[in-house]
Amino acid sequence: MGSAMAPGRRRRATRTRRGFVENPDGSYATSGRGLEVLDNPLLNKGTAFTPAEREELGLDGLLPAAVETLEEQALRAYTQYLAQPDDLRRNIYLTALQDRNEVLFYRLLSDHLSEMLPVVYDPTIAQAIEGYSHEYRRPQGLYLSVDDVAGIERAFSNLGLGAGDVDLVVASDAEEILGIGDWGVGGGAGIAAGKLAVYTAAAGIDPARAVAVALDVGTDNEKLLDDPLYVGNRYPRVRGRRYDDFVDAYVSEATGRFPGAMLHWEDFGPSNARRILERYTGRLPTFNDDMQGTGAIVLAAMLGAARVSGTPMRDQRIVVFGAGTAGIGIADQLRDAMTRDGLEAREAVRRIWAVDRQGLLTDDMSGLRDFQTPYARPAPEVAGWLRDAKENGIGLAEVVGRVHPTMLLGTSTAHGAFTEEIVRAMAAAVERPVVFPISNPTSRVEAMPEDLIRWTGGRALVATGIPVAPVTHDGVTHVIGQANNALLYPGLGLGVIVSRARRVSDGMLQAAAEAVGSLADVSAPGASLLPPVGDLREVSATVAVAVARRAAAEGLARVDLPDPVRQVRDAMWQPCYRPVRRA
Repeated sequence: MGSAMAPGRRRRATRTRRGFVENPDGSYATSGRGLEVLDNPLLNKGTAFTPAEREELGLDGLLPAAVETLEEQALRAYTQYLAQPDDLRRNIYLTALQDRNEVLFYRLLSDHLSEMLPVVYDPTIAQAIEGYSHEYRRPQGLYLSVDDVAGIERAFSNLGLGAGDVDLVVASDAEEILGIGDWGVGGGAGIAAGKLAVYTAAAGIDPARAVAVALDVGTDNEKLLDDPLYVGNRYPRVRGRRYDDFVDAYVSEATGRFPGAMLHWEDFGPSNARRILERYTGRLPTFNDDMQGTGAIVLAAMLGAARVSGTPMRDQRIVVFGAGTAGIGIADQLRDAMTRDGLEAREAVRRIWAVDRQGLLTDDMSGLRDFQTPYARPAPEVAGWLRDAKENGIGLAEVVGRVHPTMLLGTSTAHGAFTEEIVRAMAAAVERPVVFPISNPTSRVEAMPEDLIRWTGGRALVATGIPVAPVTHDGVTHVIGQANNALLYPGLGLGVIVSRARRVSDGMLQAAAEAVGSLADVSAPGASLLPPVGDLREVSATVAVAVARRAAAEGLARVDLPDPVRQVRDAMWQPCYRPVRRA
């Protein structure tokens, strides 16, 4: 292990930034002058540059006379934000603000986090991604092409960052973006940059120490291939050995150049996501939010639901509708929670029924993915169950009627799939049915909470993947918890960074889920099963401490952690202006 003060020393040492260096006293030194300074979004303070800084940095005459505070700038920016006609234009405004002044962007986002999170990320970012090539203004991170594997080294080198200068790299190949599918290079760049924005706003991950990466392997989206303005590679997605070699080259370069940085995988397709995670997870700190983050946040909500219903995890009967990467990732974590509560692993698996497009997964089906196979039911077990006339599979309604689940989870992106008939059948057999329609965006959600509460007479325990207003039924106001991964992954990443963990373990994910769940007071009728998204900074700090402690307990931390609470707080970057001096 390293010294107890390694994270703190690393923050205080002189270190390379993008276009400048940070001095031990926290000030910045740059060799840039004039417009070079104003064009650097990590350095630019706009009208907040002091008269002395303006003279020293060659900014005289390049700015209005007024010298403003960050607070004054944030007020103006918020007024401009509110003047935008819709959420998509607000997203574009915030992206443009980030492009010119990162501190002001993060100050504005931090001041209005619950309001702006759905705009800067899900669900509005899906719209922004669909128009990425048409709205393209300036690059977001690195763009790596499968056609230029040798260029990966040059691309990372062009960042001008050294071995100790990066804590986090988020990469996406954009095959499965937020329920809207394959959106090519714009999806990869947009989703990776958006994810980093949430990491910084929610957990104080230093934006200068994080890198967004778009892995451009082509696209199967015909709309993009036919679009003359599309900015990515124009051919169908590359798969197989060539794809794997490209990903290997990316990982090799990222980890070789930035040893110890956490690699975050985002919105990869089901044929690659789990395979990639399993390939690298034992070797380096790596994390897939769609699988592990979604599973952990649903587990956090489920732990709260179990407390309310009085049904322990070992007694749950769970139907997962949507047996893809996210659905099975959640099933895995629920299975592990049941085993921790006393069940054998085989019995825990038997208490989960997975339903996909072809119906209930059974072991006589062809084409099952390797991660689905453990949850396939023995065909003889369901031989007498009713089959759908069209698909010849066992549908969701039949599964619910037979199983009488305590929990119904939706990751299908099939809008309206949780019908009144299905939900009423579930509620007829269970006193406090747990129903989590977590697909997003809103157009893809399996059911709306207002209907779920009404159909169950106010008995349903509900969490969604989208922000939803409280629902009042029979005089009780039900606050609908949002199973938003932003409650979990920023704190997880911060905990990994502070502990400099060798890898992200199942125990660290469990600690993160339990930390989130512990912050929700479920004692009052209608209480949310999860803490509010508006408390993200405090939630992230709590999660980071729990993750760092678990990393240390499991022997995975590469630094001593005598005071993880203080060390986490010290590591959180704050959106404030620093003095800028001439190098």
